[in-house]
Amino acid sequence: MSEKPNDGVVGELLEEGQSIWLDYIRRDMLENGELSELVAEGVRGVTSNPSIFEAAIADTELYDDEIRRIVGGDGADDANSIYEALAIADITQACDVLRPVYDASGGTDGFVSFEVSPLLAHDTAATIDEARRLWAAVDRPNLMIKVPATTEGVPAIEELIADGINVNVTLIFSLDAYRQVVDAYISGLERCERPANVASVASFFVSRVDSEVDKRLESIGTDEALGLRGRIAIANSRLAYTIYEEKFSSSRWEPLAKRGAKPQRLLWASTSTKNPDYNDVMYIEELIGDNTVNTVPPNTLEAFKDHGKVSGSAIDSEIDQAAADMALLAATGVDIDDVTDVLISEGVNKFADAFDQLLQAIESKRASVA
Repeated sequence: MSEKPNDGVVGELLEEGQSIWLDYIRRDMLENGELSELVAEGVRGVTSNPSIFEAAIADTELYDDEIRRIVGGDGADDANSIYEALAIADITQACDVLRPVYDASGGTDGFVSFEVSPLLAHDTAATIDEARRLWAAVDRPNLMIKVPATTEGVPAIEELIADGINVNVTLIFSLDAYRQVVDAYISGLERCERPANVASVASFFVSRVDSEVDKRLESIGTDEALGLRGRIAIANSRLAYTIYEEKFSSSRWEPLAKRGAKPQRLLWASTSTKNPDYNDVMYIEELIGDNTVNTVPPNTLEAFKDHGKVSGSAIDSEIDQAAADMALLAATGVDIDDVTDVLISEGVNKFADAFDQLLQAIESKRASVA
């Protein structure tokens, strides 16, 4: 285990202004000290989602004893209540492990993200209510509530930020959606009594963009189209960073900065490489940038620690090439707006399906021990 967070490539990323968060949580890593070891090596946050909890609870026996205790007690024992009890316990413990990072960073890092039910992705009022309830249940300043960047999610983001609740905005694929998210964050801060106490990240998804775009480019099949494979997700992300720089250096941002407000950092999500022909750490190496976060699953983190390279900031390089790639994509006949519309719809549905499967698995376990 590293003695200090500056050791190794994870520490090198931090020196470039980028934090690595772990896109994974499971009960055993909290109990056996694995998360504490990763934090000592430089990991500075944890993200979770319904798919992660579905795999952790449904596919292992780690939670079976606690399910038995819940079912045997006097509390509500429906599947959703059991899930929340299990997840809140994990999230709270993870927040406590990361609290020293939160304190040492002045509330910039050390967060653990907990998602509202994906079944509420198209219900603004219900999303706000559930986010407030989960925030109160965990009761840790280094919690982030995850809210999707759907049409209905954006006003919920503003309201929660105004409440002083930390928000991780998830499922951002398009530049237009990202602009709306930043505007909602700033609007929320303008209504917030203590904006200096609020933190937020905008989770901009990466590899899924290449997966969908590459499929369309291969169906076109021209040399120009095939030459764009594996380039659009990074180009899209680099252009998002230019929006970040613009929004958080604007005249509108200046009075909030004077009140101690923090910029909403871009978080690169979905950064495991889906195509085996690509460099397995390309979505880390190509997206290094100041005041950003990259959340990675365990296998991608291990790959980066093994053979990843940090060669300075990459996110703000080749911006002209990024714009040219996006223009060439349009010229080939691939509509990036249609791509991102498909991806957010699929993303919401995938998380909802995982959540349904999770509840079904819990119900099965509940019935077996009742």
